[in-house]
Formats: sequence, structure tokens, C-alpha cells
Amino acid sequence: MAEKVRCIIICGSPEADCDFIRKSVCADDYVICADGGYYTASKAGITPDLFVSDFDSFNGKIENGVETVKLNTHKDDTDSMHCAKLAVERGFKNILILGALGGRLDHTFANLSVLEYLCDNNITASIESESESVRVLNSGEYSYTCLKGKTFSVFPFGCGETEVTYIGEVEYPAKALKLKSSLAVGISNIFKSDSVKIVIKGGKALVIVNK
Repeated sequence: MAEKVRCIIICGSPEADCDFIRKSVCADDYVICADGGYYTASKAGITPDLFVSDFDSFNGKIENGVETVKLNTHKDDTDSMHCAKLAVERGFKNILILGALGGRLDHTFANLSVLEYLCDNNITASIESESESVRVLNSGEYSYTCLKGKTFSVFPFGCGETEVTYIGEVEYPAKALKLKSSLAVGISNIFKSDSVKIVIKGGKALVIVNK
């Protein structure tokens, strides 16, 4: 079991907000930087516990005392995925991923796949930015609080379809609504109360909340 409860993975999106990242990281978090995410962490005044890189996007100086894992440039996993696997191996059950949205679309999609991997391993995980919160959820009931007036979207992820029910006030109510990957009918809903439950049944769902 890891001594520190939460793991932060900092990725290298060119659109990362360093102020947001600085405010999101606590002193007792275990911080892993993925490749160019080391630059982002440095700008935010954060020294990681672990640096994972194939050094294709990083050629700077690594501070003394930072554990470093050097990856082969020709590999199957992205640097972010390797960070996630190491976090799971080291016993973390709560993982927050920062600097993972924006920039190249393929990189963003790969980071969403990291969320699915963590979901499949029963890890509580999300990607957070100053404007969005993203989770991949298994079948189950999930509470969302203090978000009245905020927009959210639900999509099937890693599956052809899933079923969604909203308990509580939302702009577009749904009961056992089948969401298909080819039809984005779960987009741009609005929380109309400060306590809403999203119930997922069958498959997995990508839930995006616009802050």
C-alpha cells in the first residue's frame, strides 16, 4: 500500500494551465510526471516524486532526488499509460491526471484510454483541467453535487452502447436511455439541482462536466 493516498500524474499538454495545476496538487500527493509534463510541473513550482519519459519531448535537467524511469522510444504504451500502470503497481487507488487535455487530438484520446484502463482496474480516477472534469465510469450509481447550472455530457466509451438514468433535476431527464456510440444524444445536458445521480447500466460511460 502506498504511503501517500493520492497520486497525481502530470502530462505535457501545451494547453495546461500551470496556476490550476499548482492549486490542484497538495503537499502530501505523490506526483508522477510524464515526459514533457516535467516542464509543466516545473513552471507550476512542483518537484515530482517520479519522472517517466522516453525523452522524446524532454531534454532538460532533472532535479536531484527525483526517481527516473527511462522508457524505450519504440514501445506500445504512451508515457501517460506507463505512469498509470506504475501508479497502480505502487498501490494507489485514487489518481488525478492533469495537463492531459488539449493539444493533439490523438494525445487527448490516448489519455482518455488511460482513464478506461484505470476504470477497468477499479481505480477512482479523473482528468481535470480549469474548465473540465472527465471520468470513465463502469456500471453503477454516481453522485454529482454542487454543480447546479453546469453542463455535462455522457457518451458510451469502450463499448457500442450503454444505458443511462438521471436521478434528480436535469435539463433533459433520462430513464434507461440507451446511448449509442454513433449518436451523441447524451451531449450538453445541464444540472438543475445541486444533487444529481448518474446511473450507468451496461458497458462504460465517458462523463464530461464543464465547470
